[in-house]
Parts: sequence; C-alpha cells; structure tokens
Amino acid sequence: MKTDPDTIRNWRPQTQLVRGGTNRSGFKETSEAIIATSGYVYDSAEEAEDRFKGLNDGFTYSRFENPTVDMFERRMALLEGAPLARGTASGMSAVTAALMCQLRAGDHVVAARALFGSCRYIVEDLLPRFGVASTLVDGRDLGAWRAAVRDETKVFFLESPTNPTLEIVDIAGVSEIARAAGARVVVDNVFASPMLQHPLDLGAHVVVYSATKHIDGQGRCLGGVVLGDETFVLDELRPFLRNTGPSLSPFNAWVLLKALETLPLRMAAHCRNAAEIADFLAAQSGVTRVLYPGRTDHPQHALAMRQMSAGGSLIAFEVAGGKAGAFRVANALALIDISNNLGDAKSLVTHPATTTHHRLTEAARAELGITPGLLRLSVGIEDVEDLKEDLARALQANR
Repeated sequence: MKTDPDTIRNWRPQTQLVRGGTNRSGFKETSEAIIATSGYVYDSAEEAEDRFKGLNDGFTYSRFENPTVDMFERRMALLEGAPLARGTASGMSAVTAALMCQLRAGDHVVAARALFGSCRYIVEDLLPRFGVASTLVDGRDLGAWRAAVRDETKVFFLESPTNPTLEIVDIAGVSEIARAAGARVVVDNVFASPMLQHPLDLGAHVVVYSATKHIDGQGRCLGGVVLGDETFVLDELRPFLRNTGPSLSPFNAWVLLKALETLPLRMAAHCRNAAEIADFLAAQSGVTRVLYPGRTDHPQHALAMRQMSAGGSLIAFEVAGGKAGAFRVANALALIDISNNLGDAKSLVTHPATTTHHRLTEAARAELGITPGLLRLSVGIEDVEDLKEDLARALQANR
C-alpha cells in the first residue's frame, strides 16, 4: 500500500530519514534500489513526446533525473522542510549551480567574507568573469550587509557557522535585509548540517550542502544538494542543472540515502563528543584559543544557540608556536587523522592556513582570524576518552 504524501510529511524526522521518498521497483525490495542506467525506454513514440513535454511523469535521461537520485532528493526535502531539492555531483557544484542559475551580467552579490576557500573563488573570481559584481562583508555585522546593498543586488550568500573560525551569521537578520532589498539569501549549511539548523525557517530562500560531509559522514563518496521553493528549483535551478550536467550518480545517491538513516544518531554523538573535547582543550596549557559555538565563551554563543540546536561537530583551536607548533601537534596525533575533510565518523584535523584557505593572502587570513597556529578539528564518534588522550599526547609534543 502506498503511503499518503500528507502522512509522510507528518512523520517525525527520524522516520522520514528511514522511509521518506522511498520508491520501490516491481521487485518490492526492502533497501532502496540503485537504478544504474543512463536512459529509459518508452512504450511508444507518443509517450516519449509527452514525457519530454512534461505532460506525464517519468524519467527521460539520468543527467536530468534518476529514480535513486529522486529518492535522495525527496528525503532531503522532507528533512529540510523544503518544497523541492536537487542533487549534484559535489558540494561545490551545488554552490556554483545555486548561484549561477539565478545571476546575470550586471547583477551584484553580497557575501560574507568568511567562506570556504572554493566558495570565495566562485564569488571573487568566477562570477566577475561573467559580469556579476561582488562585495564581501563581515557577515557578523548586519550594518555591513545593509550598507553593501545596491539596486542591482540579487543574492546574499553566507555560511554559518563559518569555515574554519566558526563565526555565526544572524540568518534571520540577514534575511530581513535581503527581503527589503528584493534579494535571495543562499545559505551554505554544511557545518551545522540539516539536523542542527534550518535556514529556511529563519527566512533564507535557498540552502546548499556538501552531502560529502555529515550527510554521508563516513568518507565514502562525493555529493551535493540544493533546496528551495518550486519557483527557484523548477524555473531556474532545474534548467541550469539539465544543461550543464553536474549530475549526482545513482550509486552516490544510494550511499547518501542509506547514510541519512543514521544521520540523527551520528550527529548526536558528534555533538556530545565535540562539546566535551572543546571543554577539554580549553583547559590545556598549550592551547591559546578555543572556538566552539556551544561554549559560553564563544563570542556569539547566544546567537548560535538561537539558530542551532547544538554546538556542532567542528572546533577551531590555536596552539602556541605558530605554524611550527600546529604542525608539531598535528604530526604527533596517533588516532586523529590529518585530513581536510570534515563531518566524518573519524576525527580529522587540518591546518587551514596551509590547506583549505592557503590561496587567500596573508592579510585576508589575518582578517578572518586564520592564524598560523590555528587547527580545525572535526570531531568524530570514537570514544571521547581516546580522543582526549590522543590530543593530550599531541599537545605535550609542543611543549
């Protein structure tokens, strides 16, 4: 028996993440099927014509849509509370598509300066090649957003918490400014994940994810997703994706579907561990600064807790000795791996100044608080006591 769509929407998140969007084939499989096909067969030429005209439901080509990808998109839309979602090949293809599909030469973008390095490349380098101007602002300062608005401003773009210094942007406040300006707000919600923060509920128009991170959460595959209302997704995003081709593979969509089943459990464990590790690091003599939204000493803790249901899985901490000190600590870790990925079941550490943000100038890194001694720790779901012991040993190597 097919479940009524209204019933599915009323399911609680954990149930939606196990069963939402399921579309079984004629074999009635329990686990979602991987439909590994490029094309589809029609019963008649007339059916093919109607399908391409959009007069009947069905699939035409897997660059456009695919049954396994469609299940992932439906499940993500239920989780996010969005009308529609579209999967992409990676998080950066999601960001690029979400911005470029709605911008034209002569338009203007206002973006928070604290962005992932590749996102800054899109805003600062790629968009201007196509005649789209951009202004970077201190995302924490609502006055700066307001002052940057021009008549031609079409999009506000931000991430919160930010990468890697975990600044918090007031999404509701920025969205209010955007509404007054007639602009859309696009939020990269990857650090918070859909379990901890819902930007659409705070007034944003579009949400993007690197599904590679917490959504997969086990370092297995790449993927991205863009969510928004029907006008944006159907009229602007869908034609862009169909004709430029950053398609999510059916296999990767299946991996992400299965991962969604455990996302609430994993995120709860991530957040518990991260909160405990943040307190542990703050008590260590070799640590000069700890940034974690869940701690009361975070400069924007109150705002973070209004927007997020927990502090998240990411910690930024600074050690004495600059780059050399940071390298000594990272190299002394035995359990925690050095990797620029994040949101994984395994704890991972990276040195942002020489990896994710190395393309920025020294002045730009300083402006963002990315010091030579800063490390970004993505806390996994291992036993927290083992993580503490590993960090203690590594910090000892820097004394």
